[in-house]
Amino acid sequence: MALEWVVLGYAAGAEAIMVLLLTIPGLDGLRKGLSAVTRNLLKPFMSVVPFCLFLLMDIYWKYETRPSCEGESCTPTEHLRHQKSIMKSQRNALLIGVALVFYWLLYSVTHLVVKIEQLNQRVERLKNKE
Repeated sequence: MALEWVVLGYAAGAEAIMVLLLTIPGLDGLRKGLSAVTRNLLKPFMSVVPFCLFLLMDIYWKYETRPSCEGESCTPTEHLRHQKSIMKSQRNALLIGVALVFYWLLYSVTHLVVKIEQLNQRVERLKNKE
């Protein structure tokens, strides 16, 4: 199960790096090529969304089937294992949220960068016409 979370973490990291590179001022030369690469990667990165939903259902299923450990009915070791399981579920839910937010940000920023490029090309054409 840990491999799924590693893959999701790397995907979220790649999305964050691309958003950062697209929004850093002063990289105008790289931005054109980077926006083309990002546009081509948006469709494969769309697979993050159903993958996150699958992992969210997995967390929910584990939450529902987890044995309860309340009161004096369990040993300190079982209580620690229960607490650790809850912490891991919360961490994984946070990772899912971050991956989805970064995908949305990447999509929005890429759309805006493409729109800005088109407007700049239109301005250049109008300048050349006059």
